[in-house]
Amino acid sequence: MFKTLKRVFSYARPYLAYFVMTLLFAALGVSLSLAVPVFIGNAVDCCVGKGQVDFEKLGKIAAQLAVIVIASGFFQWLMSLFTNKMAFLTVRDLRADVFNKLERVPLKYIDGHTKGELTSRVINDIEIISDGLLQGFTQFFTGIITIAGTLIFMMPINVKIAVVVVLLTPLSFIAASKITKASHDSYIRQSMLRGKMVGLAEEMAGNQKIVKAFVYGDRAEERFREINREYGKIGTKATFFSSMTNPTTRFVNGLIYAAVGLLGALGAMGHSAFVGAMSVGKLSSFLAYSNQYTKPFNEISGVFAELQNAVASAQRVFDVLDEEEIPDDSGKEVLTDCTGDLRFSDVCFSYTPDTKLIQNFSLDVKSGMRVAIVGPTGCGKSTIINLLLRFYDIDSGKIEISGRNINDITRNSLRSSFGMVLQETWVFTGTVAENIAYGVPDASREQIIEAAKAVYAHGFIKRLPQGYDTIISENSGLSQGQKQLICIARIMLMDPPMLILDEATSSIDLRTEQRIQKAFVKLMEGRTSFVIAHRLSTIKTADTILVMKSGNIVEQGSHSQLMALGGFYSQLYNSQFAS
Repeated sequence: MFKTLKRVFSYARPYLAYFVMTLLFAALGVSLSLAVPVFIGNAVDCCVGKGQVDFEKLGKIAAQLAVIVIASGFFQWLMSLFTNKMAFLTVRDLRADVFNKLERVPLKYIDGHTKGELTSRVINDIEIISDGLLQGFTQFFTGIITIAGTLIFMMPINVKIAVVVVLLTPLSFIAASKITKASHDSYIRQSMLRGKMVGLAEEMAGNQKIVKAFVYGDRAEERFREINREYGKIGTKATFFSSMTNPTTRFVNGLIYAAVGLLGALGAMGHSAFVGAMSVGKLSSFLAYSNQYTKPFNEISGVFAELQNAVASAQRVFDVLDEEEIPDDSGKEVLTDCTGDLRFSDVCFSYTPDTKLIQNFSLDVKSGMRVAIVGPTGCGKSTIINLLLRFYDIDSGKIEISGRNINDITRNSLRSSFGMVLQETWVFTGTVAENIAYGVPDASREQIIEAAKAVYAHGFIKRLPQGYDTIISENSGLSQGQKQLICIARIMLMDPPMLILDEATSSIDLRTEQRIQKAFVKLMEGRTSFVIAHRLSTIKTADTILVMKSGNIVEQGSHSQLMALGGFYSQLYNSQFAS
């Protein structure tokens, strides 16, 4: 726990000035508030009895007391201001680091976690850390100063009673530490279940059409109920233990207050040689200080639940920050003169060690060739693209581009050499023009329009309410085919030396597909192109067709050669036109 807190507070180090200002204003505000019981005690002593009230002195004390209370409140407001600044700036940096970390972790880490789980860590868990920091900083600073200040003020009034208060104080710490230990594990488990629940909710909400189409609603509700039920049990347990802290410490502090009151009363009545003589005003001041002394313990114990929750969330966030990153590309060659020659040499790869996929895969592609990759689902077609772009690194073998091993080339320059259109469409919230210019942010409006015209997207874009300035998103009402056209226009605008088309026209009608195929033929002239397609009629003009099965190339050649061979490709092709 303390190691995690130390790491969280390391993010606050750049904001040490706010920390110093927080301490300064906390000291001023609390010190002034601690002077209040002294004035109250003096005011009580001005009222000796009936007809014996010093109103003149009492008025001066009241005026001084008002000034002190206002000044104390002002300084405590400044303390809260700087505390908030430090806390919010700290979690801002932490959230930025986590987001940047997700940009640097291997793709297998992203693939191994649900989007909801990762989102929960970046948003929910860091928000909980923020709340814990705000509570912790405020209560800790004011609490320590209040405890030290009250002791300083109590000692001159009556040293012996002050010593009794100090000796009884450890009882609060003992009670709080026992309960805190019991609740810590529960909060860790609660944070894990929260992430799991957010992940499930995001998955179900984002795929409602599929959920309803397959009548999966009842089963989804049951899965959520199970997680929610477990979350409720763990949350109840964690809350129970943490809720016990405050009343337990209040009970102990109540005993301390009672002891002070009893001893002080005996002293005021002159019945205790141990305590000595005390005036009623002094007793009033001491009781007020005793209450102020024990109050920080109550407040600090009251935020133990927030701190425990914050620590549990911080551990989940630091788990992300501690993940292994993609190795640094510094010192590697920047690919600037890509010729389009590619070679796979005895490449072996599998996502998991116990499931073999691509074994001893070799392929030689010359510049300008159009290579089609076909085969049944799960045979490794998209995996080849993942390896080519180094989304995943191969287990053994070698991949070369323009005569250079891709492991010796920076990832950015490697990937910039390819233009890729995936089967899954993706548009972000922004204008149509911004979406098309995603890979070339400084493109002119004329260049954007030209790219849209090349893929026959200009027509439907002009019919949108604001044309190219229309704000779109994943749920803006565009059809799947229209979003795919925008994605293809991005590649047209980039004009890359090599192309990867992974089922690029799967969401487009046949007439539009024929037009786009013509545009692709023009775009692919002189460029090495990889085309993954299920509709085999679209890749008949490819220079080479790779037929994959179980992760390996089983046939290779042109369409006419493979059809004449009468093998696996011929079976796949004929099956698409069987009556």
